[in-house]
Amino acid sequence: MIKQLSLAIPLAAACLAPAFAQQTPAPENAEVYFIAPEDGATVQAPVTVLFGLRNAGVAPAGVEMEGTLHHHLFVNRAPFGEDDAAMNIPSDDNHRHFGGGQTQTTLDLEPGEHTLQLVGGDHNHIPHDPPVVSDVITITVE
Repeated sequence: MIKQLSLAIPLAAACLAPAFAQQTPAPENAEVYFIAPEDGATVQAPVTVLFGLRNAGVAPAGVEMEGTLHHHLFVNRAPFGEDDAAMNIPSDDNHRHFGGGQTQTTLDLEPGEHTLQLVGGDHNHIPHDPPVVSDVITITVE
């Protein structure tokens, strides 16, 4: 029993460590923004989305390098908020990861109105402190 417990404690600590990890300081004056499409645009599918970045560099996920981030695209979800600040950004249809350092993507969105927001993440997909986020834009797909 003691041997099992001695193995379980380090394993539990390793699993919980990311939940208690401190946020990476944001690069000074860093900004993420949309180059295209513009807020309010009416577009055809597939939609090419170009990411902009000022005052920071891009580094792939897993690469810890001061002054860098990688992009995450929030699609059709509530704007980034206080509850999101220390989360490990999930990877699903509403949270797209660009951990390879990509600065653009093509989305196959259904016709209708859609919201998009860029969020910078550190090497562990955690938003910086303070968070580096774009304005939310709304596009209409015909």
